[in-house]
Amino acid sequence: MEALGWERPDVILFTGDAYIDHPSFGAAVIARVLEAAGMRVAVVPQPNWRDDLRDFRKFGEPRFFFAVTAGNMDSMVNHYTATRRLRSDDAYTAGGAAGFRPDYATVVYTRILKQLFPSTPVLTGGIEASMRRLMHYDYWKDSLEPSILISSGADMLIYGMAERAVAELARRVMSGERLTEMADLPQSAYVRPAGTPLPILTGVKDMELHPCNEALASRKAYAENFVLFEKTSNSMRPVRLIEKCDDRFVIVNPPLPPATESETDAVYDLPYQYAPHPRYDRKGAIPAWEMIKFSVNIHRGCFGGCSFCAIAAHQGKFISSRSEASVMREVEKISRMEGFRGYLSDLGGPSANMYRMAGRDRDRCMKCGRPSCIWPSVCDNLDTSHEALNALYRKVNTLPYIKKAFVSSGVRYDLLMKEYNREAGRAEEKYLTELVLNHTSGRLKVAPEHTDDEVLYLMRKTPFRHFRKLREKFFGIVRKHGLKFELIPYFISAHPGTTEKKMGELARELSDLGLHPEQVQDFTPTPMTLATAMYYLGFDPYTGKKVYVARDIEEKRRQKGYFFKSKVESGKSKGIRSRT
Repeated sequence: MEALGWERPDVILFTGDAYIDHPSFGAAVIARVLEAAGMRVAVVPQPNWRDDLRDFRKFGEPRFFFAVTAGNMDSMVNHYTATRRLRSDDAYTAGGAAGFRPDYATVVYTRILKQLFPSTPVLTGGIEASMRRLMHYDYWKDSLEPSILISSGADMLIYGMAERAVAELARRVMSGERLTEMADLPQSAYVRPAGTPLPILTGVKDMELHPCNEALASRKAYAENFVLFEKTSNSMRPVRLIEKCDDRFVIVNPPLPPATESETDAVYDLPYQYAPHPRYDRKGAIPAWEMIKFSVNIHRGCFGGCSFCAIAAHQGKFISSRSEASVMREVEKISRMEGFRGYLSDLGGPSANMYRMAGRDRDRCMKCGRPSCIWPSVCDNLDTSHEALNALYRKVNTLPYIKKAFVSSGVRYDLLMKEYNREAGRAEEKYLTELVLNHTSGRLKVAPEHTDDEVLYLMRKTPFRHFRKLREKFFGIVRKHGLKFELIPYFISAHPGTTEKKMGELARELSDLGLHPEQVQDFTPTPMTLATAMYYLGFDPYTGKKVYVARDIEEKRRQKGYFFKSKVESGKSKGIRSRT
């Protein structure tokens, strides 16, 4: 600040992660967006909340507002396993050390700032805040909790991928508007006393959820709230949600439309340093950085709508893709990074093969509220052609400084199956061949998640027979080219609908197929997903049909143990890794 001649910052951003100046890390993106908007931004990574709070005072009071994020992960998922056991490491901290952020980091940081600087607005964001913007079930407290705006005391929350909303907020506060009085900012949420008149938003429909006291008293009321939340989150129709909690209203404004290609490119063209801050040079590697530093994200959003996944509710189900030119610029930048040896660790996205996919008729998309564009069937309005992705892969493959571009992100293989996706054709066949031969290390990883079709239906995943078809195609490709590649499946235990009997059947099915899962996951109920709603309710909120739920920790352990039984039965009892 002294070198820059600043008297004080315009915004001070607190994050639960170590600071890495790269577009895969939310704090860096928001800091760069605010900087590009003309603001002076200071960042405080992983402040100490257990001492005299000097980290919260060190920059003083900002000119406009504080900004708070728990980091790239929900702090509770970061801290605890599915069996609520405390983790011993943290991938977003130097040296992988645990203990550098509190539980419920967004709430803790915000309350401290409100205590120290009561007159300065606090803006929250990131996945922890985003997925708690309304009343939600908290697995670690085993209770329904109010909006994080109420529990933290924050003045505003911006949910989802926040760059454009933050840029608009910056423009407006610099022009003289007060953040605490801003009630019409898209993609924001805030709290007002009951009875406060709300501004009229042209073309926006107001919809009220059941009040918090009703949702606490009635699981049916909470189920209806969840369905309304999910349907409006996955729709282009602008809806303002209103939830009454005691004598206050939580207001959630509709999101911005999906980002255009040029808007998405602009985020990745900001002047990131593509490195952790030098303060970490002698503190050990940051595991999350080591994993992604040579990777490229080519799009955002996912229209899969899996029950257990937060991506659609956070990033949106509509795909925002980068231009080929933007991707190539980042690949070239990575090629000049220290330690790069010609291998991209990932050329993907939330689902690797959704690049540039969208509805052909936007008017039909405007009227649609389906949580998934490909479940229980592929929408006939969805363009699922992989040709643009094939072309991008070919361009990257021809670069002289790229030896191989791996695709490590998950692939929706059901889009490649003619039996499921009627439009799958030559482009999809080419894609699978290209993927197997040129973008894997000899081990293709996919996520069927389970073998039982009833469980898969509750997961919003396609029947297991489509995995068998993929396996047939995969081995056809490797045999044709004389290779000894492996197909590595991912699975989840204890997802709602899963009984021990079904896990036993899964183990036998895998053993019969000669499959040995290396990465397995015990279901963790995370806020505001359908699977979490089913876990809390004990029934499907859409149908009201009862769903079996493994709530007991010991039963969860037993269910996960069936993955190991599959390995033991086949004579291979080692090598299973858990995934988070």
